[in-house]
Amino acid sequence: MPNIQALNDLTTQVRRDIIRMVHKVNSGHPGGSLGCAEFFVALYQEIMETKDGFDMDGIGEDLFFLSNGHISPVYYSVLARSGYFDVDELNTFRLIDSRLQGHPTTHEGLPGIRIASGSLGQGMSVAIGAAEAKKLNNDDHLIYSLHGDGELQEGQNWEAIMYASGNKIDNLISTIDVNGQQIDGSTDTVLPLGDLKRKFEAFGWTVVEIEEGNNIAAILKGMASAKSLTGKGKPVCVLLQTVMGNGVDFMMHTHAWHGKAPNDEQLEIGLSQNPETLGDY
Repeated sequence: MPNIQALNDLTTQVRRDIIRMVHKVNSGHPGGSLGCAEFFVALYQEIMETKDGFDMDGIGEDLFFLSNGHISPVYYSVLARSGYFDVDELNTFRLIDSRLQGHPTTHEGLPGIRIASGSLGQGMSVAIGAAEAKKLNNDDHLIYSLHGDGELQEGQNWEAIMYASGNKIDNLISTIDVNGQQIDGSTDTVLPLGDLKRKFEAFGWTVVEIEEGNNIAAILKGMASAKSLTGKGKPVCVLLQTVMGNGVDFMMHTHAWHGKAPNDEQLEIGLSQNPETLGDY
């Protein structure tokens, strides 16, 4: 059985990593990173079946693709604390010649990173291609991907979503971070997304909803349900209801912290709300 307390402790430490990384270089995207901390921890600690070490072929293991690459702080923190590279390297976030660029890129050779994901809207297409490769290789492992809800305003997504169902890509679980916020305001203000569940179902997908997307136990339960629905002729979409900036009270429920770093005073407030659990880098 998963140790929920241990997973929550790791999530708290990841939050500290996120706000410290962004504060140090006065740039980055803390809001969405904080909102997805529980999801990344659950994914890498419990949900995915992975091998020791890292190679780009990824044969015989589940693979993950991050489409909304601007939430790199949470990605880097969880990769480091899951053993992909030394935690101390988080000190180099967004520095010149660092492997931890603001948007992940394979050019840097960072273990765990499989695609460059700066331009939004492309991750779905990549994930589908990887899922098809799994089928061609007779590899029964799964492809996981994560996308922002505002990112779905990019048209390429819907071509890919249509393709996935039309070609029975049923070894794919694509999660949408539904926090209702994007860089210029709420998604309802910028460009309403409507009923995402009905949209995905109309495009031929099976949909799982996780209403408590910042609750580890709820995520584990919902993702287990999603996994049980793979292999049935349809791709699976998970609608993960999260709170942008979750865990740092003044960052929550607002787009204002989509891409803004905390100052010194704000950093201390955020850290006080997320006590050190596993040791800072």
